[in-house]
Amino acid sequence: MSFYPTLGYLVFGSRLRRLSEYFLMEVNKVYEQAGISFDASWFPVFYLLSKQQPMPMIEIADQLEISHSAVSQMVTNLKKKGLLKTTPCKEDGRRQLVAFSKKGEDLLHQIQPVWNAISEAMNELVTENKQSQQILAAIAQIEQSVQQKPLSERIRQQL
Repeated sequence: MSFYPTLGYLVFGSRLRRLSEYFLMEVNKVYEQAGISFDASWFPVFYLLSKQQPMPMIEIADQLEISHSAVSQMVTNLKKKGLLKTTPCKEDGRRQLVAFSKKGEDLLHQIQPVWNAISEAMNELVTENKQSQQILAAIAQIEQSVQQKPLSERIRQQL
């Protein structure tokens, strides 16, 4: 028997991180094998911009529920690769609007079929086991619960 399942909820976060890292590694393998220079960690920003651009950097941070600093670092990195461009907001020059460059648009068109294939493969994966079909709903419920009462508070109550 594997080490992780025997520890139950004690290693819940570790198991989720390990599974997440596995998925990202496998998806990156697909991009690499297809000759597409894309990293799965860029997906959230690319996906948001594929739906609306230009988009204020602060809105990207809000939508992804990550810090403005983290978004700024990712955008800077993607700008250095020539995939994104930023322009000052006309209404508020302190705000930066983010959009694809021509190279970024071209890359988006290459990766969209991979996104469709990922969705289909994941749907296939979860239909192999009836309980797996509940995973997204279960994760959403846990996310909602920890927003209402943080895990750290729950742990302190048990001490």
